[in-house]
Amino acid sequence: MSDSPFSDSFESPSAPQSVADDASLSAVEIRLAQRLASLRSERGWSLDVLAEQTGISRATLARLERGQSSPTTVQLGRLCTAYGLPMSHLIAEAEVEPPQLLRHDEQQVWVDAALGFERRMISPPSSGMKAELIEGYLQPGADIRYDAPPVAGLEQHIWVREGVLEYSLDDQLFRLQAGDCLRFRLYGRSRFVCPAAQPVRYHIVICRP
Repeated sequence: MSDSPFSDSFESPSAPQSVADDASLSAVEIRLAQRLASLRSERGWSLDVLAEQTGISRATLARLERGQSSPTTVQLGRLCTAYGLPMSHLIAEAEVEPPQLLRHDEQQVWVDAALGFERRMISPPSSGMKAELIEGYLQPGADIRYDAPPVAGLEQHIWVREGVLEYSLDDQLFRLQAGDCLRFRLYGRSRFVCPAAQPVRYHIVICRP
């Protein structure tokens, strides 16, 4: 009997095997299970909520997230619809093993010469992780403004390593010197200014809610 309200004709004729029955799940399947678990966690959904949205039973979802079963194509399609992701995108995330170690010369650097701003992505990329470490570098007089964060409620830690940074959080202004660290959640406007005659270098830890 199908575990969903959808037609049985769309289900795989054989149930996904558990690890106990088949311990040969590939590394891709294991990473896919981890990614499915993180997608639900990122949205704050319970298994019951996801079951209602996908028509897949709570027990089956739990097995998929624990890597005890490999999803059928139909199940994967329903999960992608619920999460708003193309199936190819989800599979690609599982196929590519993100590096645990990223050497200095491998880190991506984005430079905006007109604004006097340099941003280095220090943390190895990983869509399944919630925290990342970034280094910022502002030339004297640089003024960077953001109207809103990409995700409301981002937890951030700004640690100034060299120079002076003026950081505005909505209408609140903080003047940070070398060694100072500011922690907050970002919901609205923000602004980075280098007010001194010397550049400022700082690190930002960003944690998604």
